[in-house]
Amino acid sequence: MTPRQTRRTFLQSSLLGGAGALLLPNSKLAFATEANSKLNVAGIGIGGQGRGDLDNIFGCGASMVALCDVDHVRAGDIFQKHPQARKYQDFRRMFDEMHKEIDAVVVATPDHTHAVAAIAAMKHGKHVFCEKPLTRTVHEARVMREVAAQMRVVTQMGNQGSAENGLRRGVELVWQGEIGEVREAHVWFDGGNAPQKRPTDHPPIPDSLNWDLWLGPAQERPYNPCYLPANWRAWRAFGSGIVGDFGCHTGNLMFRALRLQELWDPSKTSGGTLRIEAQASERDEEGYPTSMIATVGIPARGSLPPVKLKLYAKDKPSEDLLLEHPRGAWGDLLVGNKGSIYSDCPWNTRYALLPRSKFEGHKSGPPETIPVSIGHHREWVEACKGNGKTFSSFEIGGPLTELMQLVNVATLVEGAFEYDPLTGSVKNSERASDLLHRDYRKGWTI
Repeated sequence: MTPRQTRRTFLQSSLLGGAGALLLPNSKLAFATEANSKLNVAGIGIGGQGRGDLDNIFGCGASMVALCDVDHVRAGDIFQKHPQARKYQDFRRMFDEMHKEIDAVVVATPDHTHAVAAIAAMKHGKHVFCEKPLTRTVHEARVMREVAAQMRVVTQMGNQGSAENGLRRGVELVWQGEIGEVREAHVWFDGGNAPQKRPTDHPPIPDSLNWDLWLGPAQERPYNPCYLPANWRAWRAFGSGIVGDFGCHTGNLMFRALRLQELWDPSKTSGGTLRIEAQASERDEEGYPTSMIATVGIPARGSLPPVKLKLYAKDKPSEDLLLEHPRGAWGDLLVGNKGSIYSDCPWNTRYALLPRSKFEGHKSGPPETIPVSIGHHREWVEACKGNGKTFSSFEIGGPLTELMQLVNVATLVEGAFEYDPLTGSVKNSERASDLLHRDYRKGWTI
């Protein structure tokens, strides 16, 4: 970014050029790994959530050839579990030295380094499994989706509920008209966050941790244990709050059932804007609000009508909407003109059709059209080998992440703003436009 270039003009120019300017270094990188061959996997960020992801992928027959984590003690048990894998702290060095030996990459770092790691992997032609939310910023999610499409790599976002038959069947029932026309939807999360204040003490950095690499693209600040190993989620510089952390889980059924991804697809829509506004208990630059209600006006998608979507952190919708069904701590509710569908599970693994009295005799319903999953991680491993497709690729994970991060943007903006999913631009708020991305430190790029 040049000194005279604002963040807004940077975003506009990068979206116009986008991944279309990307050149394939090797045409062979666009194709899946040869079927039935061993998939050589590298893990980036393996000391937390990545531990479980790698265990699942290893259980699917993949081979671990490289492991990268900025804290060699926190990740020590994983290093020991795969002694044949080469060990790194900096994924950039890993790619420099081993890109020819790696077929696919798992990214499970804190949110703020998802994009830099995953995009680096894809530009090397590697298939990518990336934890949710896909990225920390709206703009990063767009670039992730664009690069994945240009490189033609296999991708999967880590919202594991996507593999559950409860979610898939619930989506099918809405698609097939069981609850009728949907014009109202509600998604709520059990709890909010809180304002944050940067600490003034500066304890020594643990010997096992490379703090500079942990910060990655985030702006420089002194180490403090208040940020890690897990509290980074509550800080805007690193995490995405409750909405980002669980939005790609709890809002999954809603997003898919309403076909919202079509708003990002020029082949499916001629345009339309999202109108977003949030009432937040606090507007805090460092942290996320204690409670929040956001309203998203969703335009029509083909023959589907406009929808009013409300998202709640700590707050909850009226119990009357549940038609005498108990209201859970978490919720994904779609209200149709023939009935409603409700999931009280944060991962949307189950659902209820409401009112129960009307759907008591509902057993099988319309025919199943979405294939039964072989497992979230196994889908990705097999797709990398050329067998089948993933259900939560960046094609849908990108827009879903954008929506949730737009809600986070709204918690810092007074009043409503309009966002164009096709162009990735805000129409009427300079403040919201400036929050679509954050400047990176020198040495970090997407």
